[in-house]
Amino acid sequence: MTKYIFVTGGVVSSLGKGIASASIGKLLESRGLKISIIKCDPYINVDPGTMNPYQHGEVYVTDDGAETDLDLGHYERFTNARLGRENNITTGKVYHSVIMKERRGEYLGNTVQVIPHITDEIKSGIRKVARTSKPDILIVEIGGTVGDIEGLPYLEAIRQFSLEEGRENVVFIHLTLIPYIRSAGEIKTKPTQHSVQKLREIGIQADILLCRSEFPISKEAREKIALFCNMARDMVFQAIDVETVYEIPLIFGEQGLDTQVLKRLGIKAKKGDLGKWQEEVVDRIKSPKRKVKIAVVGKYITLQDAYKSIYEALIHAGIYHNAKVEIKRVDSEDVSRIGAASNLEDVDGVLVPGGFGSRGIEGKIDAAKFARENKVPFLGICLGMQTAVIEFARNVCGMKKANSTEFDRKTRYPVISLIEEQKKVKDMGGTMRLGAYNCSLKDGTKSREAYKRSEIPERHRHRYEFNNRYRTDMAKKGLIVSGTYKKADLVEIVEVKGHPWFVACQFHPEFRSKPDKPHPLFRDLVGAALTRQFLRDKEE
Repeated sequence: MTKYIFVTGGVVSSLGKGIASASIGKLLESRGLKISIIKCDPYINVDPGTMNPYQHGEVYVTDDGAETDLDLGHYERFTNARLGRENNITTGKVYHSVIMKERRGEYLGNTVQVIPHITDEIKSGIRKVARTSKPDILIVEIGGTVGDIEGLPYLEAIRQFSLEEGRENVVFIHLTLIPYIRSAGEIKTKPTQHSVQKLREIGIQADILLCRSEFPISKEAREKIALFCNMARDMVFQAIDVETVYEIPLIFGEQGLDTQVLKRLGIKAKKGDLGKWQEEVVDRIKSPKRKVKIAVVGKYITLQDAYKSIYEALIHAGIYHNAKVEIKRVDSEDVSRIGAASNLEDVDGVLVPGGFGSRGIEGKIDAAKFARENKVPFLGICLGMQTAVIEFARNVCGMKKANSTEFDRKTRYPVISLIEEQKKVKDMGGTMRLGAYNCSLKDGTKSREAYKRSEIPERHRHRYEFNNRYRTDMAKKGLIVSGTYKKADLVEIVEVKGHPWFVACQFHPEFRSKPDKPHPLFRDLVGAALTRQFLRDKEE
């Protein structure tokens, strides 16, 4: 029978519930258990697909085409769990389902209310994942913080859930903040006490506390927290700041968090071993032998979470090469304003990520031109591929003012255009080309060399495509189509002939990268950048 861990947060947001949940999953997997993870999001949007990156950050995409919260990226990077649309429950989805049932008369004329109908729908979503994935332990992260009005139905639902499933089959883990007051030179436990008290008012007694802190928490402070939060001292764990998030499973493991969780759930499992994770991931991040600088040229560059998976995939590639990847964040509008050379002359690799809208596009095009002309290793992703194609058409093929119909509907050379199936779409949410599609790779290309396979599945999120009308003309000038979706004859990957490493793909390879298994395209981008750096140093 599946057992359950519910992870809640208090005091402030952005404490790292997603990382904590993923780390717990990693620990449990190391002990031979099968896990799955759900993220419950209190916002009324059905999914984050139409939300501004500045408000939500990255939209993560699963194999089954779901646009989900970015925490699912953490879950997949840390664990072996294969996640899909059912692993992200939002208030929008819950209410939409309940309203549709009411319209069909499924409630037999009853007044539809938050309790029991909304809470029942939340519990149903949790049980569905348990039923289909059949994990030994299902971890459920509740978004937001205790006390938020929009989160109350979720807390009530998991309170009911613990009674229905049996308290012995459920663990409540609460992540909270222990602030350090510098002027007083001491940590304060009162915010944590109030947070746990608020949770108890709802009817939930936390079994385990994860205390986020800048500094180690003394034995006396832990005893005080335990006393006022109605729990044993050995149930109070430190979630102290670390150099890399991939160290957190080790920190939790050293404190015996997994042992206490399994003891509480009555599960016997083999001893966990994260020695390989320590040596091949954490140690390489903390003590790299080399360093290389790669520019990420984007339009949402001021927000860390907008390109979260991109940054993590670069770190993963650095782990493979035992090198620290120094990421230079470059605003694409700055590139168009002061020139590509001023922003990119000190880097050994350029990555142009995805995005939507016309702002900053010319800067991305200029970045692709700089990388192509100066033989700088380049990786374009989604919109990054499209801007690379536009640049090649303009400056190599002589198609002046070539563009995408997304930015110029009347362009003479629409080298990027709307997918045929998208032309009749009116609803914006969940209607793009989403999820995993197979890509066939051409022999003798950089892409085929990277993947070591002829057929690969990759995840997509876009509406516009390479226009096949210009495929032959651009091929004559040296643009290689190295990957295609054969079923619809769609261009998936392009390369520039004669360039050391210039690859651009329509899909999002960052969503398949893991710290102990970097994505081939990111791995080879960093490898090419290191080679370029070595040659430059040799010349100097």
